[in-house]
Amino acid sequence: MSYSQTCTGLSAQAFLRQARGAERFYWNHGEVIFAGFGVAAELMAWGKDRFQTIRQKAKELFRDSVVVGDEILAAPRLFGGFAFRDDFAPDNTWSVFTPAHFILPHYQLVQHDGKSWLTINAHIQPDDDPQEILPQLQAALQTRYEMLAAHTPLPNKNALHMSHMNYPMSYETWERIVTAATREIKTGPLEKVVLSRVCEIQFADRIDVDSALDDLNDRYPECYRFLFEPRPYHAFYGATPELLVKVNGRRVTTMGLAGSIRRGNSPEEDEGYAQQLLSDPKERHEHALVVKAIKERLGELTTELDVPEMPCIYRLSNIQHLYTPIEGQLKQEMGVLPLVETLHPTPALGGTPRHLAMEFIRQAEPVPRGWYAAPIGWIDYHLDGEFGVAIRSAVCQDRRVWLYAGGGIVADSIPQKEWDETALKFKPMLNALGIGETVHV
Repeated sequence: MSYSQTCTGLSAQAFLRQARGAERFYWNHGEVIFAGFGVAAELMAWGKDRFQTIRQKAKELFRDSVVVGDEILAAPRLFGGFAFRDDFAPDNTWSVFTPAHFILPHYQLVQHDGKSWLTINAHIQPDDDPQEILPQLQAALQTRYEMLAAHTPLPNKNALHMSHMNYPMSYETWERIVTAATREIKTGPLEKVVLSRVCEIQFADRIDVDSALDDLNDRYPECYRFLFEPRPYHAFYGATPELLVKVNGRRVTTMGLAGSIRRGNSPEEDEGYAQQLLSDPKERHEHALVVKAIKERLGELTTELDVPEMPCIYRLSNIQHLYTPIEGQLKQEMGVLPLVETLHPTPALGGTPRHLAMEFIRQAEPVPRGWYAAPIGWIDYHLDGEFGVAIRSAVCQDRRVWLYAGGGIVADSIPQKEWDETALKFKPMLNALGIGETVHV
């Protein structure tokens, strides 16, 4: 059962800060902000059927739901995601994460167009009378609202003291792997593979994820900012520019995002870099592989698909990407998860052909990706939803954090250039931790 009411004077940031020490969730793409804490329900799945399993469990969870409230945005929704691989096994870095994990928060906040709604979600027994339970939920929600409104914690901007930084993959190893990938692409059916590397950092004090999110919100308002903290102080967070898929009824939205270059120091220099990116055969080829794969995968599921012939430029504060927006009409309503399964991983984060790229990644990368480059997002009680691709991301445990960055490898990729590109992609998360300007990647 879900009950919501309007609320004033609450921000998502303050809402999350007051929930420190609890399970926490956050999704922000500008127009709508979702935040939640606590656990009303928890769904997990393992193996190759994990997408279908989560869909079935979500369907069962919401089948007999009782939703009380006038605002559809405040209705219950699950927050979570998937590991990059279906055979993912939790290791030290990802100890509390599973191949598929979603949580329905006990308390949920939504902000849209200057208005806010607070929601309480709770399990009730099949023989309970919702009308008898409703006053209890209303009282609990009002009490929680008064607690939240009475105490607005100030942002914690204390500087983090880094005690150790380590890059598990040396440049020599990177060069060897990239060279092996380009050789295989030139001589076999593999067309592209995306390779990643990791930065591990230890701090003297507990990592302030809230301040990191504040920084990401300030610097990357055009990105999808997210937090999935399924256990206190075990958090996966980031600001991804890449939408995997959004589904609303029969409407589907996605994008091709591949190919990148740095920003300029002036408008003229910036535009010069953009034109260089648009005219670079290697970058255009890498981007075209992504768009082609998305068109092929969505073709059988849609009655119409709008795909521009030419990419445009997607500018972030530190990087520019080639970008193709894609929209379509599904043949039938199916919810978001079948589309997530169909599209993940796109060639932008896996490669093409998909099965060959995934096998190369499995054998070549020395550090498991966990949830990096995987679907992260939310599912509403109609089973529609929105998922980003979890890049520009980090996972932390108390005083330790692991940052991830990757680059697309095609036939004419140069190891040093790809290394430099991943270094550029580490910067958002390093900056969010307050150390981006002081370290050499």
